[in-house]
Amino acid sequence: MATPLNDVALDQLFRTARTHNVWLDQPIGDDQLHALYELLKFGPTTSNTCPARFVFVKSPEAKAKLGPALDEGNYAKTMAAPVVVIVAYDLAFYEKLSQLFPHNLAAKGWFDTKSETELTTICLRNGSLQGAYLMLAARSLGLDCGPMSGFNNAMVDAAFFAGTRIRSNFLINLGYGDASKLFPRSPRLTFDDACQIL
Repeated sequence: MATPLNDVALDQLFRTARTHNVWLDQPIGDDQLHALYELLKFGPTTSNTCPARFVFVKSPEAKAKLGPALDEGNYAKTMAAPVVVIVAYDLAFYEKLSQLFPHNLAAKGWFDTKSETELTTICLRNGSLQGAYLMLAARSLGLDCGPMSGFNNAMVDAAFFAGTRIRSNFLINLGYGDASKLFPRSPRLTFDDACQIL
């Protein structure tokens, strides 16, 4: 049986964690990105499909490719972030199932005949989960996140995924946020507003 996390850990992951828009001038090493993936990869997905694909945009050249796809209001903060993660998904995820679901080699057949619309639904559901796992893993490693959807998906796909079945989902700015630039946290729904116990 797992032991509940203490309040310090819960604060870091949820209660005091914030979405950041302003970044300190502190780089993120490639080793940190490897450590991040080594955590997030263990989050559950349907039949262990793991459809998410992650592009860690760090270099000036890669940021120059991403920049034109950003909405005007997201440009400056994204260019200033040490790393921008393109959280994408692979519509051909089932090609990896012999590796990911080896105890049932028939699993590929559950997916490879589905329409692109059906595959997109599966990928968006599970790939979005994996993006959330990335944010929790990042917070657990002391990084801050700024997730966003204000960009042109078609332009990102053309710039980074041309000729593949990979499609962009959303972006996450990663770095060390400047807490002095945060505005007050927005309200959240109460339990009674959002939940039912039946």
